[in-house]
Amino acid sequence: MVILGLLLVILGVIAILSAIFVSTGTNEMLGIEMGSLSVFLVGVAAGAAVLWGYSILKWGTKRSLAHRKERKEIGVLNERLKRAESERHDETPDGRQDKTPDERI
Repeated sequence: MVILGLLLVILGVIAILSAIFVSTGTNEMLGIEMGSLSVFLVGVAAGAAVLWGYSILKWGTKRSLAHRKERKEIGVLNERLKRAESERHDETPDGRQDKTPDERI
């Protein structure tokens, strides 16, 4: 999603810059003759692409950060579970531990 968002932003910026700097008084954009209405609609579409790309970029970044945070929390919980299982495995059937805390380290 982040890549798609960046791509849309870049394409929109390229379209806007080409309309500003490449166009002359004859309404020519990128070598294509266009009327004023067509140039305006291209500008609107470019602006919409920039905004859409930015929103996708923002959403994708937020989602990536949430997944990263969730994976980190799962890793911490997994380590706690392993430690608890290890301690439970070290206990004898009558509830006593067969190793002292110093021996387990």
